[in-house]
Amino acid sequence: MAAAPNLLPLLMLLLLLAAAAPAPSAATKFVVGDKQNWAPNVNYTAWPDKYHFHVNDWLQFNYARDMYDVVQVRDEEAYEKCDPTNPVVSYSRGRNFVIQLTQPGRYYFICSRGYCWGGMKVTVLVEPAPAPPPAAVAPPPSTNGASSSAVVSSWVLAAAALLCAAVLGLPFAA
Repeated sequence: MAAAPNLLPLLMLLLLLAAAAPAPSAATKFVVGDKQNWAPNVNYTAWPDKYHFHVNDWLQFNYARDMYDVVQVRDEEAYEKCDPTNPVVSYSRGRNFVIQLTQPGRYYFICSRGYCWGGMKVTVLVEPAPAPPPAAVAPPPSTNGASSSAVVSSWVLAAAALLCAAVLGLPFAA
């Protein structure tokens, strides 16, 4: 049991790092066209209106192999003209294509195999990533002008010290 006190600083450090780590932002994967997938005769004008797209979300295009493709075009003009000649990305192999939305702004996608003229094209507006949710437990209000992060840090440090002491069977004052 002589080695246990040597673990205390390591345990405290691990607990502090875990408590200070930012909450992960949840990215969402959207299947373009939902259950109808990327195919003709789907209303892609209405489809994006059901969702809010954010930076780091994903679009997944599922389609029939060798029938369709996915072309990301640069701007609204190329989108409206169904013009794939200067693509950002063009994908035609396999059965699906997945792309991460890495920047805020408008993205334009078309099918270049003639189906674009029948409406097989979609545009999505990507918003900045949402702010992380507030902490589950709010710190008590500060009465001495200390910043809330200092209050949280000292609360986390005290909790980590008590937890480590309890786990290691060390005496502590309540």
